[in-house]
Amino acid sequence: MRLYTIGFTKKSAKEFFELLKKNNVRTLLDIRLNNSSQLAGFTKGRDLEYFLMEMAGIKYIHDVDFSPTKQILNDYKKKIITWGEYEKLFEKLILKRNIKDKVNKYFNGNLDGVCLLCSEATSENCHRRLIAEYLKNSFDYIEIIHL
Repeated sequence: MRLYTIGFTKKSAKEFFELLKKNNVRTLLDIRLNNSSQLAGFTKGRDLEYFLMEMAGIKYIHDVDFSPTKQILNDYKKKIITWGEYEKLFEKLILKRNIKDKVNKYFNGNLDGVCLLCSEATSENCHRRLIAEYLKNSFDYIEIIHL
Protein backbone atom coordinates (compact mmCIF):
# COMPACT_ATOMS: atom_id res chain seq x y z
CA MET A 1 0.00 0.00 0.00
CA ARG A 2 1.44 3.32 -1.08
CA LEU A 3 0.97 6.57 0.82
CA TYR A 4 2.30 9.61 -1.02
CA THR A 5 3.36 13.04 0.16
CA ILE A 6 3.89 16.14 -1.94
CA GLY A 7 4.83 19.77 -1.47
CA PHE A 8 3.84 22.30 -4.10
CA THR A 9 6.68 24.79 -3.57
CA LYS A 10 9.16 24.85 -6.48
CA LYS A 11 6.77 22.82 -8.67
CA SER A 12 4.89 24.12 -11.66
CA ALA A 13 1.21 23.27 -11.92
CA LYS A 14 2.06 20.93 -14.79
CA GLU A 15 4.70 19.06 -12.77
CA PHE A 16 2.43 18.90 -9.70
CA PHE A 17 -0.61 17.46 -11.47
CA GLU A 18 1.43 15.10 -13.64
CA LEU A 19 3.13 13.64 -10.56
CA LEU A 20 -0.25 12.99 -8.96
CA LYS A 21 -1.69 11.41 -12.11
CA LYS A 22 1.42 9.33 -12.87
CA ASN A 23 1.32 7.86 -9.37
CA ASN A 24 -2.42 7.10 -9.48
CA VAL A 25 -3.26 9.32 -6.53
CA ARG A 26 -6.98 8.95 -5.81
CA THR A 27 -7.34 11.37 -2.86
CA LEU A 28 -5.32 14.43 -1.93
CA LEU A 29 -5.43 15.13 1.80
CA ASP A 30 -4.46 18.76 2.26
CA ILE A 31 -2.81 19.02 5.66
CA ARG A 32 -1.84 22.70 5.48
CA LEU A 33 -2.92 24.95 8.30
CA ASN A 34 -3.80 27.66 5.77
CA ASN A 35 -4.88 26.58 2.30
CA SER A 36 -6.18 29.95 1.13
CA SER A 37 -3.08 32.14 1.17
CA GLN A 38 -2.18 34.10 -1.96
CA LEU A 39 1.18 32.33 -1.76
CA ALA A 40 -0.58 29.04 -2.45
CA GLY A 41 -0.98 29.95 -6.14
CA PHE A 42 -2.61 27.08 -8.04
CA THR A 43 -3.08 25.14 -4.77
CA LYS A 44 -5.58 27.50 -3.11
CA GLY A 45 -8.24 25.28 -1.53
CA ARG A 46 -11.32 25.79 -3.70
CA ASP A 47 -9.30 26.12 -6.89
CA LEU A 48 -7.25 23.04 -6.08
CA GLU A 49 -10.35 20.99 -5.37
CA TYR A 50 -11.73 21.93 -8.80
CA PHE A 51 -8.44 21.34 -10.67
CA LEU A 52 -7.89 17.94 -9.05
CA MET A 53 -11.32 16.63 -9.98
CA GLU A 54 -11.45 18.14 -13.47
CA MET A 55 -7.89 17.31 -14.52
CA ALA A 56 -7.32 14.02 -12.76
CA GLY A 57 -10.48 12.73 -11.06
CA ILE A 58 -8.79 13.13 -7.68
CA LYS A 59 -10.86 13.71 -4.54
CA TYR A 60 -9.82 16.60 -2.27
CA ILE A 61 -10.01 16.77 1.52
CA HIS A 62 -8.66 19.58 3.71
CA ASP A 63 -8.32 18.84 7.43
CA VAL A 64 -6.33 21.05 9.81
CA ASP A 65 -6.31 18.33 12.47
CA PHE A 66 -3.34 16.98 10.49
CA SER A 67 -1.60 20.38 10.76
CA PRO A 68 0.57 21.86 13.48
CA THR A 69 -0.91 24.58 15.65
CA LYS A 70 -0.10 28.17 14.72
CA GLN A 71 2.06 28.44 17.82
CA ILE A 72 4.15 25.35 17.08
CA LEU A 73 4.63 26.43 13.46
CA ASN A 74 5.46 30.05 14.33
CA ASP A 75 7.86 29.03 17.11
CA TYR A 76 9.75 26.84 14.64
CA LYS A 77 9.81 29.48 11.89
CA LYS A 78 11.06 32.11 14.37
CA LYS A 79 13.72 29.65 15.62
CA ILE A 80 12.28 29.68 19.14
CA ILE A 81 12.25 25.87 18.98
CA THR A 82 14.48 23.46 17.04
CA TRP A 83 13.25 20.93 14.50
CA GLY A 84 13.69 18.20 17.11
CA GLU A 85 11.47 20.09 19.56
CA TYR A 86 8.94 20.71 16.78
CA GLU A 87 8.84 16.97 16.04
CA LYS A 88 8.18 16.10 19.68
CA LEU A 89 5.43 18.71 20.07
CA PHE A 90 3.80 17.67 16.81
CA GLU A 91 3.92 13.97 17.69
CA LYS A 92 2.08 14.74 20.95
CA LEU A 93 -0.48 16.72 18.97
CA ILE A 94 -1.01 13.82 16.54
CA LEU A 95 -1.77 11.49 19.45
CA LYS A 96 -4.04 14.02 21.17
CA ARG A 97 -6.06 14.52 17.97
CA ASN A 98 -6.51 10.78 17.36
CA ILE A 99 -5.20 10.99 13.80
CA LYS A 100 -5.43 7.22 13.33
CA ASP A 101 -9.19 7.37 14.00
CA LYS A 102 -9.58 10.22 11.50
CA VAL A 103 -7.78 8.18 8.86
CA ASN A 104 -10.08 5.25 9.53
CA LYS A 105 -13.08 7.58 9.23
CA TYR A 106 -11.96 9.02 5.89
CA PHE A 107 -10.38 5.96 4.31
CA ASN A 108 -11.42 2.92 6.36
CA GLY A 109 -7.73 2.20 6.88
CA ASN A 110 -7.06 2.01 3.13
CA LEU A 111 -4.47 4.68 2.41
CA ASP A 112 -3.45 3.29 -0.98
CA GLY A 113 -3.37 6.20 -3.40
CA VAL A 114 -3.75 8.88 -0.72
CA CYS A 115 -1.35 11.81 -0.93
CA LEU A 116 -0.58 14.23 1.91
CA LEU A 117 -0.17 17.81 0.68
CA CYS A 118 1.85 20.55 2.29
CA SER A 119 3.80 23.50 0.96
CA GLU A 120 7.40 22.53 1.75
CA ALA A 121 9.43 21.58 -1.33
CA THR A 122 10.98 18.58 0.43
CA SER A 123 9.72 16.36 3.23
CA GLU A 124 12.73 16.41 5.57
CA ASN A 125 11.56 19.29 7.77
CA CYS A 126 7.85 19.06 7.05
CA HIS A 127 4.97 17.79 9.15
CA ARG A 128 3.72 15.70 6.20
CA ARG A 129 6.67 13.37 6.75
CA LEU A 130 5.83 13.10 10.44
CA ILE A 131 2.19 12.27 9.67
CA ALA A 132 3.24 9.72 7.03
CA GLU A 133 5.68 8.02 9.41
CA TYR A 134 3.08 7.94 12.18
CA LEU A 135 0.60 6.30 9.79
CA LYS A 136 3.21 3.80 8.62
CA ASN A 137 3.87 2.83 12.23
CA SER A 138 0.13 2.65 12.95
CA PHE A 139 -0.86 0.54 9.97
CA ASP A 140 2.38 -1.45 9.28
CA TYR A 141 1.76 -2.16 5.63
CA ILE A 142 2.38 1.33 4.21
CA GLU A 143 5.16 2.32 1.86
CA ILE A 144 5.81 6.08 1.96
CA ILE A 145 6.68 7.77 -1.33
CA HIS A 146 7.63 11.46 -1.29
CA LEU A 147 6.86 13.05 -4.66
